[in-house]
Amino acid sequence: MVREICREQSFLAQKAEPATPADLPVAVDLLETLEHHKDGCVGMAANMIGVNKRIIAFDNDGHYMVMFNPEILRKSGPYETEEGCLSLTGVRPTKRWKTIKVQWQNENFQSRVKNFSGWTAQIIQHEIDHCEGILI
Repeated sequence: MVREICREQSFLAQKAEPATPADLPVAVDLLETLEHHKDGCVGMAANMIGVNKRIIAFDNDGHYMVMFNPEILRKSGPYETEEGCLSLTGVRPTKRWKTIKVQWQNENFQSRVKNFSGWTAQIIQHEIDHCEGILI
């Protein structure tokens, strides 16, 4: 189900709770909402649809990917950039990393670890910031 985008900053500023298998329907809604906004959005976190759970969905080189409970283990190559967000008005400066190593759980809640770089890494960092309650 396509959900309304949450713009309530006090809600978005909360740190997300860990996701569990009971949250699989949230991931489905997150993907459907992301696809609905694909012309202006490349990633979303569950709090952007009003659910305070640690779930992100994003465009991974043309294919949507969902991560449950993502954590950045390592990062390298800092750079300055600007980002926008469906939940917030305008564009803001931020610091990102060119390469990140992420640990997460897939839809079967199996642990995965992978390195991401470039644009995909930037998207993941933005969405993990949402999970941390960091407003960009």
